[in-house]
This record gives sequence, structure tokens and C-alpha cells, in this order.
Amino acid sequence: MLFDSDTGAGDQHDNLAEECEAVYAALVLGTRDYIRKCGFERVLIGLSGGIDSSLTAAIAVDALGARNVTGVGMPGPFSSEGSVHDARALAENLGIRFEMAPISPIYDEFLRVLDPLFAGARQDVTEENLQARLRGVTLMALSNKWGDLVLTTGNKSELAVGYCTLYGDMCGGLAVISDVPKTLVYDLSRAANRRHPGAIPQSVFDKPPSAELRPNQKDSDSLPPYEILDQVLRAYVEDYQAPRQIAQDLGLPLETVVDVVNKVDRNEYKRQQAAPGLKVTSKAFGIGRRFPIAQKYAE
Repeated sequence: MLFDSDTGAGDQHDNLAEECEAVYAALVLGTRDYIRKCGFERVLIGLSGGIDSSLTAAIAVDALGARNVTGVGMPGPFSSEGSVHDARALAENLGIRFEMAPISPIYDEFLRVLDPLFAGARQDVTEENLQARLRGVTLMALSNKWGDLVLTTGNKSELAVGYCTLYGDMCGGLAVISDVPKTLVYDLSRAANRRHPGAIPQSVFDKPPSAELRPNQKDSDSLPPYEILDQVLRAYVEDYQAPRQIAQDLGLPLETVVDVVNKVDRNEYKRQQAAPGLKVTSKAFGIGRRFPIAQKYAE
């Protein structure tokens, strides 16, 4: 029910019958309102060729118009040719500006400078995070130069378990899909393609999720399948269920559930430094669910 308190006029609008369509419309509305009310006109999005950045770009186009959205491809040493192609194809299909800023030369130079300081240490997540942070620096430099707001592209599942890099892919002014579980990301992306037929290439849906920060990397290397992970996260984050109850209800090993829960608790420090996000579930991170960073408690 909409009511104008000045004129006394009002009218009634039906709710969207399909939940996924309602969530998509809410994300478009929230993105448009946030950007305009904060005094921005244009946005930047790092396009990796993955499903999350593709969905974020589609939402931005519906919120602001294609002319106000710029995608930036930042391939690194482990980016596949297919991902670069998918990012470029998405930009063309949506009609947005697309720029390329490869990070490999800068990454190689960083490794050369750091090599004496890393002497004797094997490569690990440090080198992976360095790639993400170089991309964050690139986007923030463009943001500073042209006054465009950077939209982050991390989803709720990743943010929950810390599968994101501070000062890297978390750089930005608005986290559009930070309250959208990964499984819902795919549904929303199909909703986006109903508005923009074929905009998100089928190959983006088909390939296994990967940060592409090391050879042959897949999200499933370090996380349960998202179909399982999202059920655990919903039970713990939104419904406040205890690990033992979650394991029993979902028929999962207790060790699997405890590992996920520990990841959620240990990564509160990341979430409290994240860009503000749009709320579309019953319990969003940020003001909806805030736990101590320094903690010493257990079930």
C-alpha cells in the first residue's frame, strides 16, 4: 500500500508472486536508491567471467542504465581464456563499457620485490590474496580518478566463511549481493537473463565456481558443495541452530558442520570491515547479525 501524506492519494500494488523475481526487484531498487542517495551516478564492477560479477552487472544495468555501468576485466596469471571471453561477452550483451587491466605484470613485479623477504617460505594463500588485492587497488584507482562507485561482487556464502580477501575483492562502496546465498545467485542470474535474454552466457552457469588464484582451483577444494553449505549457513546464521542440531536435521557429519560454523565465527573481523550490503533474507550480516570480533566461547 502506497500513501502520499501530502495529497492523501494512495494506491495498492500486488506483491510479486515469485520469490526470486521479488528478490531481484529488491536488489535493483536498493542499488538504485543507495547510489543516487549517496550522490553517485556511475559504477564500476570487476568482471571475472564468473556468476557473481555477472549478476551484479545485470542488476546495476537495471538500476542505473547501461551507460552508467563500466566493467573492468583484470585477468591474472591463472585466469582462464574462457573467463576473459565470458566477461567480455557479458559486457557486450548488456551494452556496458568494458575495459581491460591485466594484473600479471604488476603481480610478477611484486613477487620479485618480495622474494628476498619471502626467502625460504613456500607459496601459499599469500600469493593468492596478492592477486585479489591488486585487483582491488586497480578498481579503487579508477574510482578515485573518475568518481565512480565500486560495487563488490561477493555473495553471502563466501562472506559467511571468509572466502573473500580484505582490501581485495572486498574493496568497494556497496556489496550488492552480500545477502544472497550462492545457490540463489544462480536463480537470480536466470531471472536476469529473462530480462536480458542471453546476457549471461551459458558457460558462466556451467563451469564450476573458482576464484582462479592458483592452477585448477575450484571453490569445492576448500568448501562443501554450495547446495550443502547454504543449508548449513541458513540454519546457523538465520535460524540460530546449534551445530549438533544442524548435523542431525541435515544428515551431515558433525565435523562438517562444526568446520563451517567455525569459519563463520572466525571471519567476523572481515565482515565488520566489509562494504554495506542490501538485505533480502531474514538475517543479513552487518547490522542484522553482529558478533564480537575477539571471542572465546564455544557451544
